[in-house]
Amino acid sequence: MMNNTQTKTHKRINISLPVETVELVDRIAEKGNRSHLIDQAVRFYVEEIGREKLKLELKECARRRAQRDLALCEEWFGLEEEICPKNSA
Repeated sequence: MMNNTQTKTHKRINISLPVETVELVDRIAEKGNRSHLIDQAVRFYVEEIGREKLKLELKECARRRAQRDLALCEEWFGLEEEICPKNSA
């Protein structure tokens, strides 16, 4: 039987996995540690999906701002050239 600490921090669920998946889990997990391995795998998967989603969002934002950023660079480059000409030594 589980003690109070375990019941507060863990929740028992029933899942169905293909036999091949269970065999993979059993090859990797130490005896009695299936739950720990599956927990680690799910957390890793969710973190990776989050990273990929963030990368895609950053790329999309950069694409949307590209024209504006280019215009700002051109504007500031012109101002910098007026203030600090390269051949003024």
